[in-house]
Amino acid sequence: MNIDIADTMVRTAMDSLKNAYVLYDGIVAGACVLAADGTLYSGCTIDHPIPEYSLAAEVVAMARAISDGKREFDAIAIVADIEGLYSPNEETFLFLQQFDIGEIILADMEGNSKNLQFDEITPYKKRARN
Repeated sequence: MNIDIADTMVRTAMDSLKNAYVLYDGIVAGACVLAADGTLYSGCTIDHPIPEYSLAAEVVAMARAISDGKREFDAIAIVADIEGLYSPNEETFLFLQQFDIGEIILADMEGNSKNLQFDEITPYKKRARN
């Protein structure tokens, strides 16, 4: 991936942290997804008293893109306000997997990042659709 695009994605994800809605000392995260047509979509953590209704930043960014009609994606950047690099949980991985995102960029608030192919960090296999 072009380094300028990756940097823009990480900065966009960091900027989206400002809009996070976190009530319960949860992880404050931001994400930026790159649609195949070059459009960027950002999202932030949206917390809810009922954990099942909380939304990960990655899901919010994808939902914005999907609601805009996008179905093909090249990459996603995820930044969290934690020490070290944040990695999505199982449910989020499974959600993201269905869109065959090629690259994932994990970054921290210090500007450190790691670019990986999505399959390199996916600990969960795709589930067959019924």
